[in-house]
Formats: sequence, C-alpha cells, structure tokens
Amino acid sequence: MELYLAILTLAVCLSADAQFLHNDFKINGCSDTEKESVCGSDGEEIWHADFIQQMGVNTLPDFADALRFPGFYESSIAAQEACQQNLAVCIKAYESPPEEMDPPETSIYPKNDVQLGVENSLVCHVTGFFPPPVNISWTKNNVVVTEGERLSRYRPRNDGTFHIFSSLDIVPEERDIYSCTVNHRALQGQAQTKIWGVPETTAVSPRLGPAVFCGAGFTLALLGAATGIFFFIKGAATRDTDMAEKEKHFMQWTYQ
Repeated sequence: MELYLAILTLAVCLSADAQFLHNDFKINGCSDTEKESVCGSDGEEIWHADFIQQMGVNTLPDFADALRFPGFYESSIAAQEACQQNLAVCIKAYESPPEEMDPPETSIYPKNDVQLGVENSLVCHVTGFFPPPVNISWTKNNVVVTEGERLSRYRPRNDGTFHIFSSLDIVPEERDIYSCTVNHRALQGQAQTKIWGVPETTAVSPRLGPAVFCGAGFTLALLGAATGIFFFIKGAATRDTDMAEKEKHFMQWTYQ
C-alpha cells in the first residue's frame, strides 16, 4: 500500500494573551485504501475528518472550550482529491518505491501506586511508529482479556511518527502477570510484547493494613516491656551485689 503525505503545514502563532507560542499543524495524507486529515496544536490532535460518517470530529476533551472548524471538512475533501492525483503521479514517477516504515517502541507501567486488591490501571504506551495502523492486545496470566480495555487516538509526534496509549483496568493480586502485545507492519510479523507482574514488595490492602500494623505495634510493645523488665532486674541485682561487697569490706575493717 503506497502512502502519500499531501500537506504538512506547521505554523507558529501567538495565543490570545500574546504570552505563549504554540505550534499548530494540519496533515492530509492518503493511500489507495485510506484517507487521513488531522489538525492540532503542540503535538495534540484537536480535530480530524471522518470520511466514513462524512463529518468533522472535534477531539478536544470534554472539559475544554468547544471550538468550531467551519469549512474544514470541505477543505479536507478537496485536499484528498489532490492527494489522490499526486499519489498516482508519485507512483508512476518513482516506480512504486517501498513504503517507509518505523517500528514501535513499547512500555508498560501502572497508573497509580500498586496495592493488592485495590483497583488500578495498566498503561501500554506505544510510540515512534509509522504508518499509524497498530494492533494492541492484553493478556492476564496468559489469557486474552478485553474487558476494561481502552484505547486513545493516534497522536502525531514532531518527527512525523505517531504514538498511542492503551490502558487496562486491573485489581492486582499476588502472582498476577499481565502482558501487552503490539503488532505493526514494520515488525514484519514479530510481535512486540511487554510483561508486567505484581511486585513482590507490593503493599498490603488497606483493609488488612491496620490489623497488621496494630499487631506489629503490640508485639513491639511487649518486646519493649520485656526488655525494660530485664534491665530493671539486672540493675537491681547488680546494686544488691555491690552493697554486699561493701558490707563485707566494712566488717573486715571494723574487726581489725
């Protein structure tokens, strides 16, 4: 599949308060089977064209101020027509060169500090890959799991590659082992897998914590009391021995 990147626009603009610089971008790309039109700021997507639903999609989070992109979808259609024409010209001119691909780099880590029996999330970060399509799957103790799985959108990086986040809701238990497996064309069939296991030093559940720590405190208190009694008795015995020695010497001196 040939891929042609039609337009890459990178602009530097001032924010409303004229104090901060932001990098805005718009990317239009196409292949013989796919279309892509994305715009954003500072490496984060804020809008993309959905050519299946024939509409533009605002991808800002719910808490962000709503933005309007009048005419963006129409201009994306025009850009796609130009992209397809340029794609045909490039294929003919360069005699169908092999598609450039970059393999992903994958890491896995927990979202919060791990405690047994406490809900948490595992995050699988896949970055540095091109082109965008990538497949991510999860396993728990060698069994494929899909419940509680979430996937972010593809996000562009400054070097032209992409990154994406996948997360899985978990409740850590002793000896649990999770894995995140990534498939991408640049890996040439060699899937990339990262494994994460519940650490042996994981803190106990808060439901057990107070009982354990209270028991430990009571034990330490008993040990402290026993140690104090031992030294008290030892000190008393030492004083009695010293007094006996002094009385013995006094009696010897008197009778002399």
